[in-house]
Amino acid sequence: MVPWLRHADDPLPDTRSALPPGSDAPGLLAAGGELTSQRLTEAYSHGVFPWYSGDQPVLWWSPDPRMVLMTAEFKLSRSLRKTVARFARSSGCELRIDSAFARVIGACAATPRDGQDGTWIVPEMTDAYRAWHALGRVHSFETWIDGELAGGLYGVSLGRMFFGESMFSHRTDASKIALAALVCFCREHAVPMIDCQQRTGHLASLGGRELPRTEFERRLTPRLKEPPIVDWTYDPAWWRHLGIGGPQPEDPAAR
Repeated sequence: MVPWLRHADDPLPDTRSALPPGSDAPGLLAAGGELTSQRLTEAYSHGVFPWYSGDQPVLWWSPDPRMVLMTAEFKLSRSLRKTVARFARSSGCELRIDSAFARVIGACAATPRDGQDGTWIVPEMTDAYRAWHALGRVHSFETWIDGELAGGLYGVSLGRMFFGESMFSHRTDASKIALAALVCFCREHAVPMIDCQQRTGHLASLGGRELPRTEFERRLTPRLKEPPIVDWTYDPAWWRHLGIGGPQPEDPAAR
């Protein structure tokens, strides 16, 4: 039976108690509680995240296996490399961080997705992550083309770990450009792993892979103890981490 969080100080259960593969809801750990910044910090620090629809209580998940993108393993197809290079060299194109967070999370919630009826980014979740953003824990990577927000993504940063949440595109490959920029940013700041939560073919094509929960948590724990990133601005020179605009440097995240 899935535990119910009745009080604000009820701790989340041990992730090993999450429902196993083959069950009705593999990875479901607990239900209930509120999306306070304190609860979200506790959850993400243990590799747990909320995911539910509007007619459900808050549901907390710890899937096994866990989809991740190791920043050193990010793959650019030939066509996507050309797209990113064109963007990086065009005067009307700009990658911004946190300049329009509310618009990004709103677009992620509103953008239709194949195979999904409605959105899991319900108003309660939008409000919670906007409040967490105000505390410097949630960030948006934004693709701007000719002064318009063309696509982007948002996610959570704790220590030297980034947890990807959602992305959207209003133009072809705009979200992929934002992801490429996130990878460059992570390499520049020695962030070796981006959490992607659950497997998709799209993420696998970009180099994402699954880790057993125990291995994910083993890699997560030391990253959380490292100093947080302070400066959330994007330097266009960091495209060099993908071999764009100059020779590719050593990846500090691989040290």
